[in-house]
Amino acid sequence: MGRWPTKVTIKEVGPRDGLQNEASPVATADKIAWINLLSETGLSYIEVTSFVHPKWIPQLADAAEVAAGIRRKDGVTYAALVPNEKGLERALRVGVDEVGVFMSASETHNQKNINKTIAATFPVLEGVVKAAKQERKTVRGYVSTVFGCPYEGTVAVDQVLMVADRLFAMGVDELSLGDTIGVATPKQVEDVLAEVLRRFPAEQIAMHFHDTRGTALANILVSMEMGITTFDSSLGGLGGCPYAPGASGNVATDDLVYMLHGMGVETGIDVEQLTKAALFIRDKIGRPLPSRYLQTISS
Repeated sequence: MGRWPTKVTIKEVGPRDGLQNEASPVATADKIAWINLLSETGLSYIEVTSFVHPKWIPQLADAAEVAAGIRRKDGVTYAALVPNEKGLERALRVGVDEVGVFMSASETHNQKNINKTIAATFPVLEGVVKAAKQERKTVRGYVSTVFGCPYEGTVAVDQVLMVADRLFAMGVDELSLGDTIGVATPKQVEDVLAEVLRRFPAEQIAMHFHDTRGTALANILVSMEMGITTFDSSLGGLGGCPYAPGASGNVATDDLVYMLHGMGVETGIDVEQLTKAALFIRDKIGRPLPSRYLQTISS
């Protein structure tokens, strides 16, 4: 293996992480049409929605309708976030392929985001993971604020490792480490991953970068050099976190694909179809999206 992997898996989180932060809600039919377009791009994984209580994230109140309404394409995993066993029941009823559980490495962000302490979150997630596994679903764990917290500042790497340990012990198949507020720099990514990869195999770790300060692609490059081959991104750079002040969009799927393809790294994604899906959601949202790729083709 050279400096970089020959193939990378991109997990599209736009329909969930992207849309949950849009001030004006996107119509259910448009979400379904958008996900159907994403299914034609060659993406192998799409996070379609979140089954959290609509009171917390009104933009995704139509989770069940969306998950039931999309055209499923063979070879694509359709995933959704679930906060608790009640959310899991709703997700299972509409046949999601993979369940995502989530929590923070920072105590204050966990309290603001989930309304619980970290210690009180573990048993809730354990119940979800166990029940999902009984239904033969794969489970993905998300850890937020790995590289910094809007309330606490720096987050100790030991705290990240403790949360990761507990999630893997519950039986989570993959862990996505999130830079929720986009503060990470390549050196920090290298330092954190060095510790993480001492304990867990690279195949079970994904990275989830936000591009708040323009460092996401640089952070992905370093992660690839460390052996990570799975990345979360959001088409057009949509997204943020409603409970993390100052968090702007995820790294843009289209920018990431441009970079990877230019480096000769395979993604299985068809750029033309991806662009079609990006322009569709841009028009539905009714404003330019942050991705550089979209800006260059629109100018």
